[in-house]
Amino acid sequence: MARDLSPEVERLMRSREVNTKKKAALCSIRIVRKVPDLAENFMALAASLLKEKHHGVLISAIQLCTELCKASKDALEYLRKNCIEGLVRILRDVSNSSYAPEYDVSGIADPFLHIRVLKLMRILGQGDADCSEYMNDILAQVATKTESNKNAGNAILYECVQTIMGIEATSGLRVLAINILGRFLSNRDNNIRYVALNMLMRAIAVDVLAVQRHRTTILECVKDADASIRKRALELVFLLVNDTNVKPLTKELIDYLSIADPDFKGDLTEKLCSIVEKFSQEKLWYLDQMIKVLSLAGNHVKDDVCHALIVVLSNGSELQGYSVRSLYKALQAYGKQGSLVRVAVWCIGEYGEMLVNNVGMLDGEEPVMVTESGAVDAVEIALNRHSADATTGAMCLVALLKLSSRFPSTSERVKQIVARNKENVVLELQQRSIEFSSIIQRHQSIRSSLLERMPVLDEASYLVKRATATQATISADKLAPTVAPGGLKLPNGVAKPTSAPLADLLDLSSDGAPASTTTSTTTPNGFLQDLLGIGGVSTGTTGVPSIASTDILMDLLSIGSSPSQNGTPGQAESKPVHAVPEAIDLLGSLSSTTSVSAETKPTHLVSQDMDLLDGLSSSTSVSGLEKTVHPSITAFQSATLKITFDFKRQPGNPRETTIHATFTNLTSSTYTDFIFQAAVPKFIQLKLDPASGNTVPANGNGSVTQGLNVTNNQQGQKPLAMRIRMSYKVNGEDRLEQGQVSNFPSGL
Repeated sequence: MARDLSPEVERLMRSREVNTKKKAALCSIRIVRKVPDLAENFMALAASLLKEKHHGVLISAIQLCTELCKASKDALEYLRKNCIEGLVRILRDVSNSSYAPEYDVSGIADPFLHIRVLKLMRILGQGDADCSEYMNDILAQVATKTESNKNAGNAILYECVQTIMGIEATSGLRVLAINILGRFLSNRDNNIRYVALNMLMRAIAVDVLAVQRHRTTILECVKDADASIRKRALELVFLLVNDTNVKPLTKELIDYLSIADPDFKGDLTEKLCSIVEKFSQEKLWYLDQMIKVLSLAGNHVKDDVCHALIVVLSNGSELQGYSVRSLYKALQAYGKQGSLVRVAVWCIGEYGEMLVNNVGMLDGEEPVMVTESGAVDAVEIALNRHSADATTGAMCLVALLKLSSRFPSTSERVKQIVARNKENVVLELQQRSIEFSSIIQRHQSIRSSLLERMPVLDEASYLVKRATATQATISADKLAPTVAPGGLKLPNGVAKPTSAPLADLLDLSSDGAPASTTTSTTTPNGFLQDLLGIGGVSTGTTGVPSIASTDILMDLLSIGSSPSQNGTPGQAESKPVHAVPEAIDLLGSLSSTTSVSAETKPTHLVSQDMDLLDGLSSSTSVSGLEKTVHPSITAFQSATLKITFDFKRQPGNPRETTIHATFTNLTSSTYTDFIFQAAVPKFIQLKLDPASGNTVPANGNGSVTQGLNVTNNQQGQKPLAMRIRMSYKVNGEDRLEQGQVSNFPSGL
């Protein structure tokens, strides 16, 4: 319909009637969105409409030009050559125009036209130095002449700043734009301050020095009453920190930490710890700042930060005396901060004699008068505090045991304190108390050597281990990557929505909805393996599939084995029943008469764990059913990839078909991050099982397999139909292939 009506719309765009032109331009926008191929038909007409005087026509024409730029690179180049001059003229005229009541908004002449023109300028100037240079003067004029005391003026200024930051503008113009954002930060409107902070975060990558000039104002926003502004300002401050300003910025943030809202302390503490760890140039400053953070917000400090601090203390022999004294004083004043208590107790246990004897005094440091009994008192108070958790209690008991060796005069008192925990309801503390009492009473000869100081922790290896653990956590949080061709080149780092690939695959417009499909790209067997404490089957480089959680559960029940995921009919992977010797006792409600044939696909039986455990009676028996087998087909084949489908169908449910897909690499390069997607019409239900892996070996040396469960609700009336898409990487470069499967065997 759009193709048929396009010539009529073009004719109407040449009409002399203003409203007709405007409506035709708006209609052409919808046509271009529906049929991007028709963009070239409207390029010249859109450029000619920019010469109109009526603002309604101009706004429609500018919006049409914007859509043309998005739809076609040829249109983008054409409009760059033929529209820049007209856009500059429109923006200059509307900026310098006198009062016109029909276009006036709070004293600003048609801010809507302003903003439309600026958005189109940003698209045309992005990556084009010549166009950007032609715009510089008018953008500077708009940025300096627009009033900022009206909301409409602020909207124009914000759009102007976005355009300046998005094109190849001069450095002076960018500084002007950042200064406008700095003025926004002083505005009383929360929304204006928030968008300014967002824009400044993007501007850091362009001109960090210009943003640094507004550091004081940004710091004030960290103390704002609005939680969103506080959080965004804190993220911006974190990006502004460098080696030259880390000390004053850290001081400001720590000063605010003492009065910050409890809800905000967690984020502020995390950023502070990251800043101190990343930019500390000397250990003494690092220790001072970390002790301050632990004192003010110790309940919000994570365990890995405390571990890192202990590693630094272990390696800084010249600062151990100073550290234990500082932590002792902090413990006396801020004993309710959990992380502070744990670090302080550890230090007192390791370096208690340095605390008592004031060993390793620094210049200007005041001595601390602490007796041997006073050191034990500090640990005992921490142990008996009602807020102490099991970890803190365990560390206190270890510290007391070590102090009994460091200070023999306190040995009897420590024995009594430890003995009081022999009946502790926490099993960990009870066990430690019994064992430590035995060490104090029966093993005097080895106690001193047993309770020596911990060896110096290897700082380098700890940092590597910590970085590896962090990276593993990040990787685990990421699901299978969504392939968006050209996604890395999208402006302003905007990613495509994850729903787009499936909608594109179905070739549906935004008005339609894709058929319901359930896809999975990860093998959900880890949680059950961890729960049972048994090792899972890992995927090797040769393409050996990993075993699904249902297979592990079948082993647990000792009721047969499931087919391997390589798709070979009749082959079942044998597994020793004795791998989980107490399985039947664990699920004693299942009697010995329960049996399941190895040929029965376990996913039909174990769709829900609770159904499996609660639904089987003592006489349950599932016999092996013969399946209707259809000939295999080559569903897809290109010069690089081949996909074959094997089919199985059970007579009891003719609508349901199990498809076993095999993916074979026909090239000499290995495919990584392989993802298979499928879409079907609405009368078909589709469920995708996890793939056996995401790496397809080169030259057909192995393959990746995946199961599909298809239910045709109009079986016998309509045949199966499916569109497929395969995305993968070759040497780090994204590749995408797609096609339609129409050669399904008859009767499915």
